[in-house]
Amino acid sequence: MSHSTRYARGFHHTLCAAAVAAGLGTSTAFAQATAEGTDANAEQSKSKLERIEVTARKTQENLQEVPVAITSIGAMELQEKGISVLTEVQQFSPNTTLQTSRGTNSTLTAFIRGVGQQDPLWGYEPGVGIYIDDVYMARPQGAVLDLLDVERIEVLRGPQGTLYGKNTIGGAVKYVTKEMSGGTEFNLEGTVGSYSQRDVKVTGQLPLIDDKLYLGFGFGDFNRDGFGEFLVAPEGQDRENYNKDLTAARVTLEYHPTDNLFMRLNWDKTEDDSNAKGGYRLVPSLLTDAPVPDNVYDSYTSLPTWNKVELEGLSLMINWDVTDALSLKYIGASRESYSPTNIDFDNTGNNLFDVPAVYDDENTSHELQANYLGDSYTVTGGLYAYDSESCGQFDAILGGLGLTLETSGCNNSSSYAAYVQSSFDLTEKLSMTLGARYTDEEKQASVFYGFLLGSVYPYSNWVDGYDRGADVGVPMSLGTDTDGDGVLDAPKTADWSRFTPRVGLEYQMDRDTLLFASYSQGFKSGTFNPRASTNERAADPEIADSIEFGIKKDWGDSVRTNVTLFWLDHKDRQYIVVEADPNDPTVLGQNLGNAAKSENKGIEAEITWAATDNLTLDMAFGYLDADLEQDENITVPLVGLSNTPDYTLALSANYQLDTDFGPVAFNGGYYYRDDYLLFEDNAVLEQDGYGMVNLSVTWESVNGQWYGGLHAKNLTDEEYMVGGYSFIGGIADDGSYLPGFGGDTTLVGYYGDPRTVHLTLGYRF
Repeated sequence: MSHSTRYARGFHHTLCAAAVAAGLGTSTAFAQATAEGTDANAEQSKSKLERIEVTARKTQENLQEVPVAITSIGAMELQEKGISVLTEVQQFSPNTTLQTSRGTNSTLTAFIRGVGQQDPLWGYEPGVGIYIDDVYMARPQGAVLDLLDVERIEVLRGPQGTLYGKNTIGGAVKYVTKEMSGGTEFNLEGTVGSYSQRDVKVTGQLPLIDDKLYLGFGFGDFNRDGFGEFLVAPEGQDRENYNKDLTAARVTLEYHPTDNLFMRLNWDKTEDDSNAKGGYRLVPSLLTDAPVPDNVYDSYTSLPTWNKVELEGLSLMINWDVTDALSLKYIGASRESYSPTNIDFDNTGNNLFDVPAVYDDENTSHELQANYLGDSYTVTGGLYAYDSESCGQFDAILGGLGLTLETSGCNNSSSYAAYVQSSFDLTEKLSMTLGARYTDEEKQASVFYGFLLGSVYPYSNWVDGYDRGADVGVPMSLGTDTDGDGVLDAPKTADWSRFTPRVGLEYQMDRDTLLFASYSQGFKSGTFNPRASTNERAADPEIADSIEFGIKKDWGDSVRTNVTLFWLDHKDRQYIVVEADPNDPTVLGQNLGNAAKSENKGIEAEITWAATDNLTLDMAFGYLDADLEQDENITVPLVGLSNTPDYTLALSANYQLDTDFGPVAFNGGYYYRDDYLLFEDNAVLEQDGYGMVNLSVTWESVNGQWYGGLHAKNLTDEEYMVGGYSFIGGIADDGSYLPGFGGDTTLVGYYGDPRTVHLTLGYRF
């Protein structure tokens, strides 16, 4: 067995399965989604295929008329499949990775078409944008959203640099909440399940002023025991591992002062008090008694097991329909997050390599947007401003050496943009799309980096801002010398500007067939290294150029196929290259640079077949072939893209049955992910291909007030890694691992959920 697959879980992808998947994928494609509230009287002749509304281009449109690769999953489908968190959406979108990161239940790892960001440290920018009602979520902490009062979720694949701006070079995920109906509504829902799962959701709305002012609310309390335990932990600490203790709340105020003016004020808050996650040791410790546990969800720790993720946001949207053709919209938002956390890297009962950390982020944004609908053209344009403060601290406690390596600082940014996109008819069937966005961005960064004697923890004297290191005598390693005395004493700055275009051609061959081709560009912000040990320069922005060819077609009233071929040139990929010195366990070089470029090409195919009035079959297939080219100046070789399997495949069936006690829906699904690496710079942590089987049955009473569902996830109990840490000093001739940073072999994995079953019952009026 090779080192690259020794610790992978799951089963191998067979050539037969690959051939079947490829054959299906080249035949046709997509459409899997519903949007509750769709106008049933919309002009259409379809008797079985639904009309799906999306807002991918900042205005409401029919999915089949939008020349973008999109998966949209509506509220009804989410309910029928028992989808409860954002990460489960990856199973229905080709070439998409949405997984819970290491360390917490709420931190998101997102990749689309091989583009994303694995490291959640402050200052790093994501490659996939996450949006809640068109408000950008800048940080991955807290981005694993529990679905509460959701209308639909849209996954936009490929660079979205024109309409959505920076940090969407892989794509964007949009979480759209329900707009209020104007009446009085109340919904109470409870769930019980495996590992003592006990969830409660309360949502509703009521009119404060009839036809004018409405108040909406939502609250969720989500609890579950751990999948495993900490076999060793400090005295008095909760030993549950992979447990869940989270609350989420939303309050919405909607105001309709006139028929053409609409205002919405949103507040939301999430508190995740689940324990810190402990990793599974893949090799025994060299320095203490920590053998490989029998259960992949078991761990050891010398740190406290508590953890916290706090998120809070406030947003205001004002929409004014100036005329039948012109509408103006303003979206303003403020979000903040605070997350003290405990990450035991070595996962032993000794503090060989422990990392308690604090993340603290605040950001504000303002967007003014105009939409104009002409006789033969549409125009969308706007102005955007964004400002953020992103700070943090982590203490790498090396107890065996009696030292703590402290790193702290801030990586703040301000960004301004103007954009416009227009689609216009060239002939009766041929149209063209032209778009452009200009972005100007500035970053300020400072890093304090140095060793302290003994074990140091950040929580007791955490100070907002980059002066934390100075408080305890850690020198500034990245900054500016303002007075010329040779000592860094102020943040370092860098600025970038970028013009990102989009050009597309769309051919409406007939009423049910859209052919399209497009070129688009996106960029991910340049940034400073938040772990910098020297006064290094900032990494340049990443640039992605994408070409797509697609077809969206409805074949009669029962088959819908959407297929996209894409080629993506991803330049100046930012990587932290970690170089541990096997001769000195206190040396860990972590240099940030534009270390590589890649060419990612592939196909995405989604098919819906309404086989009968009751039975619907769906398939979503993705194939991606990546060619990674490394910068010759990087000494540590990059071996491939992380979190990016070559193949993804989802097959599902839905059967609707009418009974005397109400409609019943049966859902069955199979999801497959091919092999993928956890890290770009080594193949030690690699997950073999695996498949999951999910089954659900849901019911609704005749009057629609009562509903319920029984959902079984991961029925075959597959074990699959979604994160990990690799700090080893290399591989000896006999195949054993050499000690790395901290003097031990730190090689751990974090795993996705095991087999679970849960029952939901709800009442609404």
